[in-house]
Amino acid sequence: MPFIPISCLLFLLFYSHPAAADTFTSFYQTKKHLSSQLSDTAKTLYCGCGITRQGKKLIPITQECGYQPRKPITRNGKPNSRATRIEWEHIVPAWEFGHQLQCWQEGGRANCRKVNALFRRMEADPNNLAPAIGEINGDRSNYRFGMLPDTPFRHGDCAVKVNFKQRVIEPPPAARKQIAHAYFYMQQTYGLRISDKQQKLFEAWAKMAH
Repeated sequence: MPFIPISCLLFLLFYSHPAAADTFTSFYQTKKHLSSQLSDTAKTLYCGCGITRQGKKLIPITQECGYQPRKPITRNGKPNSRATRIEWEHIVPAWEFGHQLQCWQEGGRANCRKVNALFRRMEADPNNLAPAIGEINGDRSNYRFGMLPDTPFRHGDCAVKVNFKQRVIEPPPAARKQIAHAYFYMQQTYGLRISDKQQKLFEAWAKMAH
């Protein structure tokens, strides 16, 4: 098994609650629970925006974090609704952990949800979910994390970079420790396979102060 820093293992002992995670059997169920339990001080994963409620909807407070939509208007000429709502993002994408299961090869995400209890637990595990602005969740897609020194910022003052050609996303420094911990949690809990390059990157991120 790849080496995992002791700081990450201590984090997992503190942060991981297997019994609690096992109580969730669907992604929808987990999202509903997390939304209802979200604290008033919660911030979005990438931009660090505050979050407010508008009825049952969660809305990013963009004026306090400087986020601006990369695409304010969609292709059909309408305002980009995903830029004004909070979505629950899988830090380790469902594509990444699902692709390592046979059920994905036989029918993708829908098939895994239908026939594979392990996938349903992984998809619903709250330890791998974080609130994110919908547009950035969409831009991230299932791209891997990495460093993009030559890629410009395209979401206002939100310090996230996305290279669509390389299919890589560079998160702001403040988000990197949480991302690394989520990957190590999924690795320890479900046997997620992580490449050597990504393992080294996440080990470095896990040591960051934030």
